[in-house]
Amino acid sequence: MADNIPGDLKYTREHEWARAQGNVVVVGVTDHAQTSLGDVVYVELPKVGAKVTAGASVGTIESTKAVSELFSPLSGTVVKVNDSLTDNPSQVNDDPYGAGWLVEIEPSDPKQVDGLLDAAAYAELVKNA
Repeated sequence: MADNIPGDLKYTREHEWARAQGNVVVVGVTDHAQTSLGDVVYVELPKVGAKVTAGASVGTIESTKAVSELFSPLSGTVVKVNDSLTDNPSQVNDDPYGAGWLVEIEPSDPKQVDGLLDAAAYAELVKNA
């Protein structure tokens, strides 16, 4: 089955997605990641104001199968977290590219987004996994 890989997003090798929106970047986990994880039961996110580093762990996502680390696709400051995941973590499964978003980051260098994988490169990564 082909994974749902929107063409307007950027991706990491760790299966996070990034969507530039004005001066912030919205981050979540990909459809491939949530499918691999299974039913998400808990999400631990960084606090607003936290400084994050590209490639570094920023939280965890817990499913009925495993606990996985969440990695920041870029360096910057967390300006918003998806608090609704506290009460409804299954949104990550139900709508990974919409209501299941995780954090918004104000990047220290907006050009970092350009260094992430495009949809075609991410599709190739998933295909070869």
